[in-house]
Amino acid sequence: MITLDAEKLYAARLHAVRSRPYLATALFALQVVESWRVPTMGVDRHWRCYVSPAFVDRTPVEELAGVWVHEVSHLLRDHHGRSDRFAAEHELTGPGERLRMNIAADFEINDDVYGDGLVRPEGAAVPSLLTLPDGHLMEEYLRWFRLGPHTDDFAWLDCGSGADGLDREWELGPGGAHGLSEQERDAVRFRVAQGIAGRPGSVPRGWLRWAERVFHPPQPWRDLLGAAIRSAVSASGAGEDYTYGRPARRSTALPGVVLPSLRRRPPRVCVVVDTSGSVSDAELGSALVEVAGIVRAVGGRRDLVSVLSCDTRVTESMCRAEGITLVGGGGTDLRSGFARALRTRPDVVVALTDGQTPWPTTRPPHRTVVGLFPRPRVVDEDDPDYRPDAPPEWARVVTIG
Repeated sequence: MITLDAEKLYAARLHAVRSRPYLATALFALQVVESWRVPTMGVDRHWRCYVSPAFVDRTPVEELAGVWVHEVSHLLRDHHGRSDRFAAEHELTGPGERLRMNIAADFEINDDVYGDGLVRPEGAAVPSLLTLPDGHLMEEYLRWFRLGPHTDDFAWLDCGSGADGLDREWELGPGGAHGLSEQERDAVRFRVAQGIAGRPGSVPRGWLRWAERVFHPPQPWRDLLGAAIRSAVSASGAGEDYTYGRPARRSTALPGVVLPSLRRRPPRVCVVVDTSGSVSDAELGSALVEVAGIVRAVGGRRDLVSVLSCDTRVTESMCRAEGITLVGGGGTDLRSGFARALRTRPDVVVALTDGQTPWPTTRPPHRTVVGLFPRPRVVDEDDPDYRPDAPPEWARVVTIG
């Protein structure tokens, strides 16, 4: 029976550290567990690395080094947690879907794991094998492919629960020995991110993007903005009418009398987009994405959504399938945009702005949601205490980005 060649395994880890020094903390944090039940090498969410003695015996050191980096990449990028969240959001169950997540996770990391001293093993899952582009995240790849005959070559993949969140029988579980605590795992990620930030010129783009997210975790602003809009359009008083098509429940208290019930008419939404010179093209692009989300929130009815471009003047744009034209580039005064919005008699007004604008002094008769592009503190040499006016208290404010 083959015994685990620990010397060869650890020599491969040293080779991996020399090739990817910014991953050294994570590579040395992995706790090795010998296992004949794991096909090659695999990891669990507790940073244990399960190793097949037969796999180590037949694999060259240079390839083993690449596998070390591959497995620790799953843990650093939290593929197990992201897989759990994706599965919950999309109601995905079963080992087949978890295999798909393992494949997508491999696609995310394999496009920049190998090369520069690390040999790519035969059969490694890379996006090009499914004619998909490099450089994308696991969640994006999951939307682009399904299991089928074209993925049969990946059926052997099993990187453990650390890659797809599904516990394996051969894993020790949360109560087993040699695992890292949640605080220890976070500390390892932070140390690796520090190492990457210190050598940006020699690190692949995917790792730079990951390190930026570790230092500055993204706010779920799109979810927050969507929730604020949905709350506004579904609030009581946002456009109701009476109908006899469905009798009111109170009719049971008045025998012989049919009372009409309240029926909500589809809400009208007016979006005021700040197109002043202080708003970047990227932010205007985000604004258009939010307009598309607002259309979905009202059931896809483009006729219920109007868009106003506003700097100091107002230009109305049609919300059409072929696109929306935003006009502006001057100063900022959204008061004119709010005044024009009133003429459309909306139920909800959504203002997408950097906030450097005067605001209406009186509360409008409709609900208002403000999507605020963040800005650093503005310094006025003539007035050091100057602060832009904050959005009014009657508006629901969500920071974008």
